[in-house]
Amino acid sequence: MKDISESQARLRGIFNITVTPFTAGGEFDFAGLARNIERVIGLGYDGVLIGGTYGEFPAMSADERALLFRRVMDVVGDRVPVMLCSAGSDARTVRDLTTLAGDLGGLPMVTPPFVSEVTDAQIVSFFKQMAPLSRTGILVYNAPGIGITVPPAVLEQLADIEGVVGIKQGDLNPTAIDQIANRLAGRLRLFCASDLAFLGPMMCGFDGISSTNSCALPEIILGAYRALERGDAATARELHQLWYPYRALARRHGQPQLVKAAMNLRGFDGRHVRAPLIDLEADVIARVAAELSRLAADPRAGVSLK
Repeated sequence: MKDISESQARLRGIFNITVTPFTAGGEFDFAGLARNIERVIGLGYDGVLIGGTYGEFPAMSADERALLFRRVMDVVGDRVPVMLCSAGSDARTVRDLTTLAGDLGGLPMVTPPFVSEVTDAQIVSFFKQMAPLSRTGILVYNAPGIGITVPPAVLEQLADIEGVVGIKQGDLNPTAIDQIANRLAGRLRLFCASDLAFLGPMMCGFDGISSTNSCALPEIILGAYRALERGDAATARELHQLWYPYRALARRHGQPQLVKAAMNLRGFDGRHVRAPLIDLEADVIARVAAELSRLAADPRAGVSLK
């Protein structure tokens, strides 16, 4: 993407939150990453998100993240929009990665600063500093799981900042979703940050979702999303219910650990997580395998095992 206008026009639909495959020694597997990206683009996903929370960015150095951005953009080019997570605890790193992401044609995804006792005014000031750095604009990532939960009233202030293209909303409190959908829709793009519970935000008027589990179950999650797009809520609900047992495992054992295990079982390039995360134990992997077999036996899921 070349500028903010193009980001605003193209930022919609279902984005795959691409996990970062690591070798057992903790090195990047760029060949496997490229295959994973090609898979979801080939299936018709509207975009990809790289180096996010489930892409394990907190376990990477700033130089590694910059390398990851460059390698991914070499693979994707301009075929689909790419969100590049430039979040961090050091504002200097965030500035550098945000600038790089925009220069590469991606859309930087920025969280509030990870600082204790930061005020609402300081959060707004931080985003005012970051937004002009990227020629493609920035995406605000409201990620309560890794930092500060930004309330709807502050998100409204961020929506007024020139260069803020959208919000990736991780706080799925129904009241917050209702306020955001009805007060910010049309002003900027709204993304649901969780594929575990995306039906509600989409029905409220959000513009899209980002999905980690689509790395392991790309067919069924894409099918549910496309059903919602065409107004077939019944099919979307049926498909979403179909993979609930998998979601229960993911909530219990964590993402991206479970996603990578499921990918490996399907012959995809999940590989390993990087410390401090730990790969799943054999007994849990066996439960994941059983769930994949159940889904593969149901023609509605469209899941095949190799």
